[in-house]
Amino acid sequence: MNTVALETSKLATVALTPRIGTEFKTDIETLLAGKHAAEIRETLEQRGVVIFRGLGLTKEQQVEFAKTLGTVQGKDSPAAGIMPITLDKKINAMVAEYLKGSFFWHIDGASDDVPNFAALLTARTLSATGGQTQFVNTYAAWDDLPEDEKKSLETLRVVHSFEWSQRHHNPTPTYDELQMWQSYPHKVHPLVWTHRSRRKSLILGSTASHIEGMGVEEGRLLLCKLMDWATQPQFIYRHDWTVGDLLIWDNTGVMHRVTPYDEDSGRMMSRTTLVGEESVA
Repeated sequence: MNTVALETSKLATVALTPRIGTEFKTDIETLLAGKHAAEIRETLEQRGVVIFRGLGLTKEQQVEFAKTLGTVQGKDSPAAGIMPITLDKKINAMVAEYLKGSFFWHIDGASDDVPNFAALLTARTLSATGGQTQFVNTYAAWDDLPEDEKKSLETLRVVHSFEWSQRHHNPTPTYDELQMWQSYPHKVHPLVWTHRSRRKSLILGSTASHIEGMGVEEGRLLLCKLMDWATQPQFIYRHDWTVGDLLIWDNTGVMHRVTPYDEDSGRMMSRTTLVGEESVA
């Protein structure tokens, strides 16, 4: 696939695919100054994913840069706005097992009224195999649906379930595991998110259990059909990581997943989350 180099009045960019993903060409000092934050944020909202290759931000610099784009989640916690993303249970004892759910398409915060706005990820250590991250532009997937289908979908509401998402990678939970999964309340969201910009996107993914008011089998068949539609190649960007890469995705208009990797691989990413700014309702 050919990339298209663009020059703006501020920063040089490269379109990674026609429908999703833009790479910025810049340096750490320029980013931390914050003067291009509005341009970066606008590109993020329009293109879904933005990338800075080999930037090599420290954890502190990553949080500092994130603050130019929005409000950092957990910035006052001991982790200072950084969450380690690894399957290593010695580091992520509480959540390593549940991170395996990230092997399946999802949006973050699907059980929240106001899902996360965006997330920043820096590659620290890579796995020998697997570990690429894929992204789907759910704005573009909605835009390309036939008009008659759009009309039939706009009033539908989807039940999102933590239990349903975990069953993808662990179909036979223990009693204690199932009890814990079911302690998380279900959340009902519109299938079609009408944003304050008036743009629309689909809310799909591994948390989407069934459609409210529709037979379970019929609803799951429709959700499967829409997932097949949304995950067509033209809507996808796949990132092959190198150490030091910084990637940001717009969680409100993008689904993502990581390709499976060995839990003993040592793969380590540093994540900073930007809090949500817009209700789904």
